[in-house]
Amino acid sequence: MKFALLATALGLAAALAATPTLAKDATTRWSPTEAKTWYGQQRWPLGSNYVPADAINQLEMWQADSFDPAAIDRELGWAQQLGMSTMRVFLHDQLWQQDAAGFRQRIDRFLDIASKHGIKPIFVLFDSCWDPEPHLGPQHPPIPGVHNSGWVQSPGVAMSDPSQYPRLEQYVKGVVGAFANDKRVLAWDVWNEPDNPGGGNYDAKEPKDKFQRVAQLLPQVFAWARSASPTQPLTSGLWHDDDWSNTAHLNAVERTQVEQSDVISFHNYGWPEEFAGRVRQLIGYGRPLICTEYMARGAGSTIDGVLPLAKQLDVGMVNWGFVDGRTQTRMPWDSWQRPYTLQEPTLWFHDLLHQDGTPYRQREADILRSLSRAPRGVAPADALSYPSQGPLPAH
Repeated sequence: MKFALLATALGLAAALAATPTLAKDATTRWSPTEAKTWYGQQRWPLGSNYVPADAINQLEMWQADSFDPAAIDRELGWAQQLGMSTMRVFLHDQLWQQDAAGFRQRIDRFLDIASKHGIKPIFVLFDSCWDPEPHLGPQHPPIPGVHNSGWVQSPGVAMSDPSQYPRLEQYVKGVVGAFANDKRVLAWDVWNEPDNPGGGNYDAKEPKDKFQRVAQLLPQVFAWARSASPTQPLTSGLWHDDDWSNTAHLNAVERTQVEQSDVISFHNYGWPEEFAGRVRQLIGYGRPLICTEYMARGAGSTIDGVLPLAKQLDVGMVNWGFVDGRTQTRMPWDSWQRPYTLQEPTLWFHDLLHQDGTPYRQREADILRSLSRAPRGVAPADALSYPSQGPLPAH
C-alpha cells in the first residue's frame, strides 16, 4: 500500500507540473491542462466547511440581522493560525431573492475579512441536505443533542416548480457574475450532494421526483454559472459509494458532476485506505482533486490518518466543521435517531475548535500547521508520526 500510494502521488504531481495558458473562451469547461495550471498557482487548498459558531445554518450566517463580521474575523483568524488557505462556505438562493444588493455587500465584506487572513473561500451555490423547506427570518434553535439540526436545503422543494427556475437562474448568474473576476474567491461548488435524499427526519417533505428534478437542473446550473465567465473553476462533489473511475458506472447526476467540473471534487468520510482508493479512481480524469468534505472521527476519517496522505497525493482537503457551535456537528449522524441529550459522544464527530478557539485536540492543530508549511506533495515526518518525547520510562 505504501509504495502504491507513493507512485500515485508522484504521478499526480507530475501531471500537475504542466503550465499551459488558460483558454480564451471562459464560457467553456476548462481543459485538464488549464485546470492543472490553475491548481499549481494556488496554495495547497486546506480548510474547513465554515459557518460561524453563532449560526445554525447558512441563512442565519448571511441574513442582515444575524450577519456577524466580528465573529467571522475572530474565527478566520484562528483558521489563519492553523495554516488554512480556504473555507467552504454555503450561500442560499432565498437571500438573493430577498435582497440581492445587500447579500452581495455581505459577501464582499466576508471576502474582505477572509482575504485579510489569507483565506480564499469555495462558495457553494445549492445544497440538497437536511431541511427541504427553508424560510427566511429567525431560525429555530438547535434541537438538543442532534447533529446539524437546523441546516436547510437550497433550493429545496422549490426545485419541483419549474416556474422558480428563472429566479434560480438569476441567483446563479447574479452571484457568480458579481465575483467572477475576484481573486479573493477560490472556486464555485455549484451544488452540494445534489442527489442526496435529504437526511434527518425530513422524508415526508422531500419531493418524490427529487432525483429526476436534480438530474435535469444540475446541467443548467453549471451552464448558468459558466455563462458568467468566472475566472475561478466550477465543481460539484461526488459523494456516493459507487465506482467513480468510469462514467459508465455513474448515475446521471454523477456523470454531470464529472463531465462539467473544471476540477474534480469529492467527499469521503472513510478510513485512509478508502480515501486512497477514491483518489486512485479519480486521477484518471486528469484533473486536480479537492476533497471538500472529510473528517468523521468515529467513522475512521481523521486528521492524523487522512490529511498527511492527501498532502503526499497533492489533494486539496476541506474537513467538515470548524468551531463547535449552533450546528452541533460534534454530534454524530446517528444523533437524529438517538439524540445525545444525557451525555456527550465519546468523540467529537466533526469540528476542530472549541468556541474560545482552543483545539479539541492539540495534535490535530499541530498536523494542520506542519502540513500547511510543507511543499506540495510532501508530508513532513512530524505530521506522519508522533514527535519523540524521549525514551519511555522503564517498567
